[in-house]
Amino acid sequence: MKNILNQKPNHNLNGRLLYGANLVQDVDIKNKNILNIGCGYGWFELNVLNRGVNKIVGMEISENDLKTVKENIQNKRVEFKIGDAISLPFENNSFDTIVSWEVIEHISKNTEDLMFAEANRVLKKDGVFYLSTPHKSFLSNIFDPAWWLIGHRHYSKKQITEYANKNSFEVLDIQIKGKIWSLLASLNMYISKWIFRRKPIFQNYFIRKENFEYEKNNGFANIFVKFRKI
Repeated sequence: MKNILNQKPNHNLNGRLLYGANLVQDVDIKNKNILNIGCGYGWFELNVLNRGVNKIVGMEISENDLKTVKENIQNKRVEFKIGDAISLPFENNSFDTIVSWEVIEHISKNTEDLMFAEANRVLKKDGVFYLSTPHKSFLSNIFDPAWWLIGHRHYSKKQITEYANKNSFEVLDIQIKGKIWSLLASLNMYISKWIFRRKPIFQNYFIRKENFEYEKNNGFANIFVKFRKI
């Protein structure tokens, strides 16, 4: 992804990112080999390095997409790889854990089953797969400019569960988190970053509101799921 604001990975996580990091249990990190499909700028890599990971592979679709993370994270337990979510460049049974945050909605339309099948293939027996994606709800759709402009996909619990069941995954946990402030924070980010080429306005205020929402038990903005290979 184009890093127009020269953002760098850091340990200060909030909202959706903080919830995703906390969702991944320590037992699925410590001394484990992890694949991060769509590693972005490397926030999850920094998080698991402090939690005893054996090795994590951060994957992106192109060398340019890996530029920021490679410049900012140099650690012998971290490897970076170019690859496609629907054709993973790894051997069978290579990883204990896979994570993929806000990626499935960006792969080619109608290839979701391929992504799940590939995740199953490279996971070890009883391996786990964590995934997040925008939730298919009225408000999360209308507050997403990319949904209006380029058909940015959102998913329901039913759709995600069907992909899992068809590709030999068991759903261990599925949550929908984030409400109106989460959507407004994303909208603020879109407008500030892509139109004004600046950091989000009133960023700290939005962070406080979004963090408060994610502490609640329900929401309608984003789906978070933990699967197990069966």
